[in-house]
Amino acid sequence: MERRTYLGSLGAVGAAGLTGLAGCLGEDGNADNDNADNDDGTILGSPDRPGDPEAISHPTHGQEFPDFSLPDPLSGETIDTADFTGEKSFLLTFFFTSCPNGACPALLLRLRRAQADAKENGYTDDLSLLAMTFDPERDTADTLESYAHEQGVDLEAGNWHFLRPESYESGKELLHDQIGMRIEKVPEEETEHENHDGYSFTHLNLILLVNQDGTVERSYPQALNPELGGSVEQIVDDTSTVAQQ
Repeated sequence: MERRTYLGSLGAVGAAGLTGLAGCLGEDGNADNDNADNDDGTILGSPDRPGDPEAISHPTHGQEFPDFSLPDPLSGETIDTADFTGEKSFLLTFFFTSCPNGACPALLLRLRRAQADAKENGYTDDLSLLAMTFDPERDTADTLESYAHEQGVDLEAGNWHFLRPESYESGKELLHDQIGMRIEKVPEEETEHENHDGYSFTHLNLILLVNQDGTVERSYPQALNPELGGSVEQIVDDTSTVAQQ
């Protein structure tokens, strides 16, 4: 997928142009879920609102997911998304534990509900839940473990992985160059919130659903907006359909 148009637009827009912690820059939209085997290797039908392809920086329906690897500090293993190919589907989001407005917990809620549905319906081994922090300085292993318990994540299920880059800079490079996930660190004085160690982030509320062939089935860049395909029920239903094929 072409990323140059995104990187150029990011420089032109800047942090002030992102809509706080609930950004909306490009939309894959809701599902036309006909459970079809499509020519592009997807299981779900095309989205109802595909949006302008030139305005979407992240991978979307029918595109190959750009593989990457990051350590899981809780399990001590390195998670390589390429290892899922031919084995299982995965649901991926991006967050930071100091999120001041509830957006990141709401993103993790959608992954948790998918995890619970997989356990209830017997496809735990066919689905991985990946949550990448872009704030590794604050999100240490201990912090992530505490956060998992606070958010109700089932770490014992064995299919949830917190991913932590070595630094904010390396994480941002991965997000921008490989995934097209828009993010900027902003000083506290430019935010509406206080007591967050001097900085916060602007970012898309993005969730990606990738099938076992490494093809993106759904991108939800406004994953907290039910009217744009971001309802918990829709994401769980899409994930269940893809993971159980």
